[in-house]
Amino acid sequence: MGKMKQRPLATLLTLIALVIPGIVGAGQSNTRIGFGDSTSDSGFLRCGLSQSLTGEDMAVNSNKEGSVPLFFRPLGDRSQGAGGNNMDSSRSSHPSRWTVSAEAIVFDRIGRANRTLVERVPGFVSFGNVPTTPSAPALNSTDLDQGFSPGMRLGVTYHVDSNYDLELSFFRISDWDSTRSIGPDNPLNWLVMKAPGGFFQTQDFSYQSMTWDYSTELYNAEANLRWNLSNRVILLAGFRWLQLTENLQGTIPPPDRILPTWKSNLNNNLYDVARIENQPGGIPASPLPPFWNTSTTNNLYGLQIGADGKFFERGPFSIDGLIKVGGYCNHASESTGVSIEKAVRPSGASTNHAAFVGEAGLQCKYQITRGITLKLGYEALWLDGVALAPGQMQETYNTFAPVTVTALGVNSDSSVLFHGATAGLEFSF
Repeated sequence: MGKMKQRPLATLLTLIALVIPGIVGAGQSNTRIGFGDSTSDSGFLRCGLSQSLTGEDMAVNSNKEGSVPLFFRPLGDRSQGAGGNNMDSSRSSHPSRWTVSAEAIVFDRIGRANRTLVERVPGFVSFGNVPTTPSAPALNSTDLDQGFSPGMRLGVTYHVDSNYDLELSFFRISDWDSTRSIGPDNPLNWLVMKAPGGFFQTQDFSYQSMTWDYSTELYNAEANLRWNLSNRVILLAGFRWLQLTENLQGTIPPPDRILPTWKSNLNNNLYDVARIENQPGGIPASPLPPFWNTSTTNNLYGLQIGADGKFFERGPFSIDGLIKVGGYCNHASESTGVSIEKAVRPSGASTNHAAFVGEAGLQCKYQITRGITLKLGYEALWLDGVALAPGQMQETYNTFAPVTVTALGVNSDSSVLFHGATAGLEFSF
């Protein structure tokens, strides 16, 4: 688990190391950025080095009809200026007040609580001796690699004045999922899942496998005040909410064709079961619920600070860097349903836990027109102090006299890294 934490943390620290030098250097720049007027930059807000326009640049043909609106005019188009008609003159003398962005995001998920989900015991071992017989691990929760999943991010920024902006953003990714099955084996093996308190689960019949499904969803909303420190550096501070939910389910497909009445004889081994399942006269079985079903929810509430720096700009092209860090209160909860004797026994717990969130990214921008910008980037989001579904198995205790399932608490000491690509458009008006 230590190595799993070190790799994502090293990735995040590398990104921060790349961002900070650019921000420090940018803060020493004496170049100016700001809201333009009809005599300086044709009335649009440039996110880069200012340039003075000559008298020739400002010259316009006031009698020209059908000119391109300012919002959709390419950067090199100077057909409209301060001497144009009244509407164009008014547009060129006022900066953009709003910026709206829409992005597609594709993030990978790294970091899972380490828990053995399936073990193998030789099929010739009697059912009653399965829990105490040495076993071989067959599937770990770290094997459930959910990979990349797409999502959408929306943002809106209100430019209060040349110094301050108000920013709102939201994103959601909800399709992380991984399913793995073990068995059936040849030669036959018991497929076993064990939990604290003596609980163990095997397949009911020799033709079945043991399957685990692991899914994750991530929501994010934030509100920030942005301060334009210089033409290349923006500082920010604000409130952020993140919700991380997970579900882990264990099942035994395909469904039982008959009731597993063979379990009344603890001396039966899996080869005996294979003979019994093919004999006529069994009692038909009804569909069964998952034998293990754990869900976790993390609601993180906190304050963050950060900086947005411009590393490079040439013409309409620029490269920006971003870092954010914050401390959070994580209200974490878990609920687990365990099937014992084919009846689901529920349990649950909740806690408040300190958490940390760090974010870093790089973004390339190309200004297509005076009001439309194309954005491509890479981002990494690190969450530390969260509850993951596999980590709750050791917090779930089972007894059999009487039959109970008890949640001992919530394990919220895990970390997870989300990282990947972003692409979208930004509209200023």
